[in-house]
Amino acid sequence: MTEPQKLTTADGIPIADNQNSLTAGPRGPVLMQDFHLMEKLAHFNRERIPERVVHAKGAAAFGTFTVTNDITRYSKAKLFSEIGKKTEVLLRFSTVGGEKGSADAERDPRGFAIKFYTEEGNWDITGNNTPIFFIRDPLKFPDFIHTQKRNPQTNCKDHNARWDFWSLSPESLHQVTILFSDRGIPKTYRHMDGFGSHTFSLINDQGDTLSESLRERVWCKFHFKTLQGHQTLTEQESAKLKGEDPDHATHDLFEAIAQGDYPKWRMCIQVMSEEQAAKHPDNPFDLTKVWKHSDYPLIEVGILELNRNPENYFAQVEQAAFSPSAVVPGVSFSPDKMLQARIMSYPDAQRYRLGGNYQQLPVNQPKCPVMHYQRDGFMALGNNGGSTPNYEPNSAESTPKQNPAYAEPPMHLGDVAADRYDHRQGNDDYTQAGNLYRLMTPEQQERLAQNIVGSLSQARQDIQMRQLCHFFRADVSYGRRVAEGLGISIDPSMLPAIAQPVSI
Repeated sequence: MTEPQKLTTADGIPIADNQNSLTAGPRGPVLMQDFHLMEKLAHFNRERIPERVVHAKGAAAFGTFTVTNDITRYSKAKLFSEIGKKTEVLLRFSTVGGEKGSADAERDPRGFAIKFYTEEGNWDITGNNTPIFFIRDPLKFPDFIHTQKRNPQTNCKDHNARWDFWSLSPESLHQVTILFSDRGIPKTYRHMDGFGSHTFSLINDQGDTLSESLRERVWCKFHFKTLQGHQTLTEQESAKLKGEDPDHATHDLFEAIAQGDYPKWRMCIQVMSEEQAAKHPDNPFDLTKVWKHSDYPLIEVGILELNRNPENYFAQVEQAAFSPSAVVPGVSFSPDKMLQARIMSYPDAQRYRLGGNYQQLPVNQPKCPVMHYQRDGFMALGNNGGSTPNYEPNSAESTPKQNPAYAEPPMHLGDVAADRYDHRQGNDDYTQAGNLYRLMTPEQQERLAQNIVGSLSQARQDIQMRQLCHFFRADVSYGRRVAEGLGISIDPSMLPAIAQPVSI
């Protein structure tokens, strides 16, 4: 028997495991050092141009989301802050596997992607019309989608490929069962449910202080229940529509809204505490599984209504960019491996498809002020930040600054927690620099000081003074030499305190 060829990366590095991502523990999250995963996803995002790699065929409309029930006990997101509050939305429907010219009546999951234009930024939910998916590990995503596309030799759809993959991937059985059931072909986009599919987290804020104890995280799943009722197509009806009107669902959505028959969905959530998740019989972050409604009942949040058609398909639908990385304060992520990878993969796909400044396109532009340090690149609109600094931290006044009030509580992952740890806390950044200075001869020390003076003298005096503090903390002589070169007089009584090797 012929031995199989050795699987490698594009750099020729042998691959030991092409089934499982590198994760922090069995329930994730995925680690950035998994170069094989990153290469597969990044390359996958660049395999089609210019249409979307998946969800290429779609239709969309604008509308509003109206809060009908108070869930502030779970989330501090301002769009949920009061009953009756309205938020503008864009909802894009799609088939998953087909190209832009494919038929709407295919037996295929339907994309259900929502952009909420909130006062705290854009929040995207990039879900489907099913609560689950075919795979649970993102390392298999490019492979799976390849089976749904065209055979590399015949350029035709390949039933061998899809069933070969499914038969070798038992985790797909739940979604396959849905896909080939009566629910597999929705009659229209209006007559189907939508789901966030992944497990997300909601974060509340029970006080005005920054105390972590006042912030609580719960796990959450999002559901959008159609108020038009469920309608589906049989295989025979689907075949007839594909020949007679391949754009039937696109027509239906546009015409219904144009006639004032606005489609609506009831948005609900399921909520699971961290304690419940730890005791759950299976992994609550597994995208191939649901949470039982009997254990975690639906909680109504509001009504989503579509009431305005796009004016220009390319500008408002084709250029619309959705990513699960777009979350607002009060909504966040989970250890769901597929979600973790999509947080990277989706915006990467949009940068490839639309450019590095895709958020500046009108359909993607937030309704709230945007303040950051990103500059340049293709299609940098406006004044490109003007004369303000393009780096941070900086000393300029009235520039964007971080705000600890928006910090999330740590995400506990067994013996470790995902958090933003202060890399300066507990670190001595001065002793080794001082030791290096003390290894130099007096002549070398003098040349070092003069080289620094030649550059630092061109900076503002407030910057000079701040930097001198660092030199003195490393070594008093080091600081004195530079200060003398700058013509700055230092009070000798301050030197012992300044010289202490402590972080600032």
